[in-house]
Amino acid sequence: MIETPHNGYKNHATWNVALWINNDEGLYNFAKECGSYNAFRETMREVGYTETPDQVSYNDSALDVETLNELIQDL
Repeated sequence: MIETPHNGYKNHATWNVALWINNDEGLYNFAKECGSYNAFRETMREVGYTETPDQVSYNDSALDVETLNELIQDL
């Protein structure tokens, strides 16, 4: 699959995860507490959530984890 930029993000998957973190108060506060995307993803998996409500996996290999780390660190 060819990756194409999506709304300022590397691809649709990264944009979708960032969208949910930034626009869902519970996810926002949870991500803020986690401090990094890897901690967020792992903790979400431990509590049974593996994807966004739009069915994008939090572990998608296409995710730009560096950008998501920056996003969470800036919360």
